[in-house]
This record gives sequence, structure tokens and C-alpha cells, in this order.
Amino acid sequence: MSFDRQALPEPNSYFENAGLILQGRGKWRTTTCHFHGGRTTLRINLESGAWVCMSCGQKGGDVLAYEMQSTGADFVTAARSLGAWMDDDRTSAPATHKPFSTREALSVLAVEANLAAIAASNLAYGNRLTSDDLARLQTAAQRINLIRETYP
Repeated sequence: MSFDRQALPEPNSYFENAGLILQGRGKWRTTTCHFHGGRTTLRINLESGAWVCMSCGQKGGDVLAYEMQSTGADFVTAARSLGAWMDDDRTSAPATHKPFSTREALSVLAVEANLAAIAASNLAYGNRLTSDDLARLQTAAQRINLIRETYP
């Protein structure tokens, strides 16, 4: 699967099909900003598809960015709706939902690794671990294994 920028629609027709009335001459045209409802504050470049609202500051580099911003779609969904996402014949692995983000996983790993380091240090200095310490280490090991299985 891949993105083909050349397959994006021509900016003038895309923006007009989106219901915008383009005013003016030259490569930059003016229209209503639907992001904040401002009259004639959105400027659109008909060569590149870039757009910027001079009032609310919303902006993007092409029609794909406008599609994503105006519909709330992600990159692939917006590219597909514009005909610029090409599915090849390869079958991809099904997307699996992760129960936690990679940032959360790294945060948990940092805490659990710190706990294991402290326990190891205590043992190195001859301090015995309590039953509560051992139970907490077992919980840490289970969490680390869950992350390892989730993010192989």
C-alpha cells in the first residue's frame, strides 16, 4: 500500500467540490473559512493546494491536508477518499489494537526497571527482600512480560 501524490485531485476542482466559492485572480484565491466561519479569510494556492486562514491560523500544504482537517480523517483514510492511496496485491498483517501506547509501555518499563535495579542493589549489599518486595518484583516481571508480548 502506498500514497501517490500525483493522484491527488487538482486544487481548483477539489476546493470547489468541497463547496468553497473561490474569489480573485492569480494563483492565490480567497474564500470563506469553514474552520471558524470567517468571511473571506481563507487563502488557497491553486498551484500547490496549500491553504491558510488569515484569521484563525488553520493551514495546510495541499488538498490532502485540507481533507484531513475538515473531515477529521487520518492520513490513509483521507488519501483513500481522494483516490491517492493505492492498495497493492500484497496482503498486510491485520492491524492489532494495542492495550496501551508505546509511550505508556516505555513509562511502565522505566518504573519496573528502576524497581528491579533497587532490589538488585539491596541484594548486592546483603539486604534481604521482604515478602512484599518479592510480590512487587513478581508484579514487575508480569508487567514487563506483558509489554514484551505486546511489542515483540
